[in-house]
Parts: sequence; structure tokens; C-alpha cells
Amino acid sequence: MADGDSELCEKDRDARLETSRRMSADAAPPSATHWRFPAGSAEPGVYRGVGAEVWRWICSAYLRLSGWRMRGDWPRDLPKIVLIAAPHTSNWDGFNMLAAAGYYRIALKWMGKKELTKGPFGGLVRWFGCVPVDRDAKADLVRQMKDAFAAAAQMTLAVSPEGTRAKSPGWRSGFYHIAHGAGVPIVMSVLDYGAKTISLSGALIPTGDYDADVALIKGHYEGARGKYDERFSR
Repeated sequence: MADGDSELCEKDRDARLETSRRMSADAAPPSATHWRFPAGSAEPGVYRGVGAEVWRWICSAYLRLSGWRMRGDWPRDLPKIVLIAAPHTSNWDGFNMLAAAGYYRIALKWMGKKELTKGPFGGLVRWFGCVPVDRDAKADLVRQMKDAFAAAAQMTLAVSPEGTRAKSPGWRSGFYHIAHGAGVPIVMSVLDYGAKTISLSGALIPTGDYDADVALIKGHYEGARGKYDERFSR
């Protein structure tokens, strides 16, 4: 190999190494407790069988035909999370989140009154993801969900931080206290009707400083528009 060719190869190698180092630095989380996900791809979770793949195909077709684009890879390294979704201004939000979960191969869990899991259809309700909780007599919801997370090998608990489709003074704090009490990260999902994207935007490990942490979380929703945007509780 000529000296000129060798020098060009070395320069090309150095350039590729520098690009790799720069990409690694860009992808690194800004802190140990809060980081954003790259938006360039939307890789699903692990393969869960033929049934889940059929459901994923159906959900993907619905999302594509409805004009939705998916953003952000599913965090496979986080087996237990509280997944929050906003804006929540329409019944369509829940339907679209179910479709997004199907796309990502994720079985969502949600909190429901324990009475829902009793009777002839109780098993079916559990199969659809209901985690029974006792809401009577000021029951400790955080403790109940902490126990539920501890008993599960994997769990994605879906919670709406707004708590209602109507306009409200602000977000409810339950999702945060559940994640903090259970020692699991919060993953932010953004349903942006303006950009027509459903994004996994990032994750946060609760530090116990509610105001500071929620300010970081809400930063992921800046500029997002709800279906009925006047109802979005920012």
C-alpha cells in the first residue's frame, strides 16, 4: 500500500472513531436519574409469541392508517416501570395507547377497584391487565402498588398523570409516589396530536424531590398538543 493510501486510511479510521465517540457522548444520559431517548427509531420490546405478533401487526396497521408515527425505542433494560401518558383529553387517547402498547409488544397493567376482579368475569379483567387495589377506608395505594411491583418479574403500569380528560388545575401526584415508593423509573409517553406522533420521550428515576422531578418530566411535554388541547393540564 502506498504511503498516501495508508495516510488516507488512518485519517478515515480516526474520523470514524471520533464520530463513534461523539455519538456515544450524545446518547449518554445527562444525569444518573433523568435521560431522554433517541427519537430516530421505534424498536419494540422482546418477542412474546405468535399471538403478540399478530396483535402487533393489527396495532401497527391501525396506527399507520390513522397517520400516527412512533418515536423512541422501548427500554428493554427497564423491566419494571410506571408509564405515564399525556396529553389525556379524549377517550381516543386510551385507545391509541393500547395500540402503541401492542406495537411495542407490551402488556400494560392498570389499577382498578378490587371488586372488578371478583365474580364470573374477574379472571378476564385480570387478563386484560387490571391490578386490583383497595380504594376504601383510605387504603395505602402506594404500599399496595409497591407490593405488586415486588411480586412481579416485569411490570408496565400505565397511569395518566392528569387523572381526567377534563381541564384540571394540575397533575395528580399519585403516579410519582407510586414509582418512588416502588423504586421504579417513570417513562414518559407523549401523544402529540399536532405532530401526530406517539413518542417514548425519556425516563426519570424519582429522587424524592417532587417539584424538581416533575419539572423535568413536564419538560418532555412542552409543545405537545392534545386532541382537545384546551383541556390539556400543563
